[in-house]
Amino acid sequence: MSALTTRRLTPALGIEIRGIDLNDSPDESVFDELYRILMDGQVIFMPQQNLTPEAHVRLARSFGEISAPHHIYPHVDDAPEIVLLENGGDTGAVPDTDVWHTDLTFTTDPPFASILHSRVVPETGGDTLWASMSAAYDALPDDMKQLLEGIKAVHDMGSFRNQYIAEGGEALLNEKMASVGQAVHPVVRTHPVTGARYLYVNRGFTFHILDQSTSEGQRLLAYLLDHIEQPEFQVRHKWEPDTVAMWDNRITQHYAVNDYLPAYRRMHRITVVNDRRAPA
Repeated sequence: MSALTTRRLTPALGIEIRGIDLNDSPDESVFDELYRILMDGQVIFMPQQNLTPEAHVRLARSFGEISAPHHIYPHVDDAPEIVLLENGGDTGAVPDTDVWHTDLTFTTDPPFASILHSRVVPETGGDTLWASMSAAYDALPDDMKQLLEGIKAVHDMGSFRNQYIAEGGEALLNEKMASVGQAVHPVVRTHPVTGARYLYVNRGFTFHILDQSTSEGQRLLAYLLDHIEQPEFQVRHKWEPDTVAMWDNRITQHYAVNDYLPAYRRMHRITVVNDRRAPA
């Protein structure tokens, strides 16, 4: 394996990595270097990776514990750790991630990272965007930063309700609402590894600012969401087959552009629950 080479994609976030074959059983030092680059770039891209399911799982385990099989989405044959994301074509499935969001913030302990492997991509369209929440925080006026200190927000499962209704009706929805329906998180958080301060609200799941009236909280939330979604904080990725993208879910948001139907798109994803290298 040749030495890793990197290319920063935007000032805010995004690093492309070449010079690695993830099927070639990289040793721990290589995984440590990938982790260092991820902490710097927040989202990393590794093109030309004809990744086997075994290599995908090995890569994910080098970063932390893998999530249990998804509650709704199917998995790759003989690989329950890998979620199968198929849309368009003959599947009849329509993507539901075309909104800015950080994964599962309506739970008390959202996951650390995701690793997405592109298997079949449309000829045009189907890009994914990521945004840096530390860049968004750094760009806030100082008085707004002071205002946000100590403020918390309620995160709600949002449109996931539709999936639970489709799968099991109102009984399943009520069960999931009772177990994972909402969570409270600070509006500003500190990254446990880099120490960066970052915004922690998103359009998909953040619904209420605590200790403020509904109207006052909605005005503040609208300001923050509009601020976050500025292109200066973003990187846009055009997929090619066999590209691996990994992002730090704590400090980024992402948006999957739904502009390619009826073309077919197939992606494999693993969610990493915890960061084994982070301080306890």
